[in-house]
Amino acid sequence: MGALTAMRPHLKTTSALLMATSLLGGKSLAANISINLTLPQIDTAEYHRPYVAVWLESADRKTIRDVAVWFDMRKPNDEGKKWLKDLRQWWRLSGRYHDGPTNGVTGATRPVGTHTLHIDTQSPELANLPAGQYELVVEAAREKGGRELVRLHLPWPVKPGDAQKQQGKTELGAIEWRAQP
Repeated sequence: MGALTAMRPHLKTTSALLMATSLLGGKSLAANISINLTLPQIDTAEYHRPYVAVWLESADRKTIRDVAVWFDMRKPNDEGKKWLKDLRQWWRLSGRYHDGPTNGVTGATRPVGTHTLHIDTQSPELANLPAGQYELVVEAAREKGGRELVRLHLPWPVKPGDAQKQQGKTELGAIEWRAQP
């Protein structure tokens, strides 16, 4: 009986930890991803807002999920869509398979400045994503301007506090992803 009494505090602690873990459903380690994407001021006589695509890609260069696609949606007869091909990498991997705008992904071009995007890591596309190394890819193309592609490493699953930042050179400014609870 003495040995059981000595074990009780340990059993209570273990039981409390197991109960807390089951109540949280493992979500204490879950994190969502916040992306800050900067479109720089470019000094040129004729500036056009860039088309931008943001997506998650696997190590074998397959698209896991499109996060955002910004293009000129105001052009008559969907003419803005024909220029999406200028986002060459995104177009080859994902864009050519889309019929039209996708809710929560496609939107209008953005002005110069920093814009924030969010990825729900518990979304159906990502909830069962195997652990491993992935990339967050950002591509920008501008009429009468240049093209640029930036890749940021993204270990999966992400944990709160994980982050990476990279600086674009021409069409993109600072790009940072950060995992937050």
